[in-house]
Amino acid sequence: MRTDCNLTRLDRVFARLDREPERPVHIDVPKMSRHRVVLLSATLAFYLAVVWAVVITSWLVRLDWQVMFFRPYQQWSEIHWFVDYYVVLGQRGPTAVMIAAWLGWRSWRQHTLRPLLALATSLLLLNITVGAAKLGMGRLGPHYATTIGSNEMGLGGDIFPSGHTANAVVTWGILAYLASTPRARRWLSAVSAVTSLGVGMATVYLGTHWLSDVILGWVAGLLILLALPWFEPLITRAEIGIFDLRDRWRARRGSKAPAPAFPVDAPVLVTPLASPQDDSAAPEPVAMARSSRAPVYLAPGPHTARSERTPVTPAGSRRPPHPERVTRGAARPLTGG
Repeated sequence: MRTDCNLTRLDRVFARLDREPERPVHIDVPKMSRHRVVLLSATLAFYLAVVWAVVITSWLVRLDWQVMFFRPYQQWSEIHWFVDYYVVLGQRGPTAVMIAAWLGWRSWRQHTLRPLLALATSLLLLNITVGAAKLGMGRLGPHYATTIGSNEMGLGGDIFPSGHTANAVVTWGILAYLASTPRARRWLSAVSAVTSLGVGMATVYLGTHWLSDVILGWVAGLLILLALPWFEPLITRAEIGIFDLRDRWRARRGSKAPAPAFPVDAPVLVTPLASPQDDSAAPEPVAMARSSRAPVYLAPGPHTARSERTPVTPAGSRRPPHPERVTRGAARPLTGG
């Protein structure tokens, strides 16, 4: 009799993730080194410098207006269709789905949840920091500008810094951050840099962002990637917590009470009396025990030939007896005049 339990899809996924080793030994988790801290500080200083240059309406704002009046989408209208498609590489929804699919496959192959958790952490930081900056500075875009030469700050807009550019830097840069070898990290860094640069220039071409918006978007995305090693201990604890929750859920499923060995409504067999005259003997109900072996017609297993099966009914004719029936071959009585 088969005793294999049917595994759910979630059980099969966790069984795959439980294979050893859980994380390949040649993958190094980035740490917050002194060089990275210096680079992060310099990038943060450049971020504040760009914001200050826009707030005081410096030469950077004048450059924004010059690029806007140049109208690149009219100067090079033949590539408009290509830019419309290329700018999708900076939209949060499509890029998050594509990168999550790739990192999900890597999590499956490497038997760890770190790639997906790192992506989720970077996107969360992106939404918090860039979203807060957009709402706090409230800058209007080129299509909604009100005064020529002004910085358009504090007027209820939400384009400074560029979300498309920052999202392209983070979502494509996380591939380089999670690269397993230095060579792969260098190549993926170059690819992500070119992709995010193209997305930023595409928004300037379409006239949806100022040039300073794109510059600040690049810097904002780079800040998130540089600060991500600070969140590696949190990612590790989250991964351990998910597996602990999985183990408790499995233990709760395994602690359920087993089914009774005998059915509650089992038929009752009454034993006959010892003798008709003995009134002391009373019928004793005895529960009919289930046979240790299931009937042949219910037993699972490979198909057997008819000659190997145990007959369910006794051998012989299945036709009920009849008092007037004459067996075949016997002489019939002769009647008639």
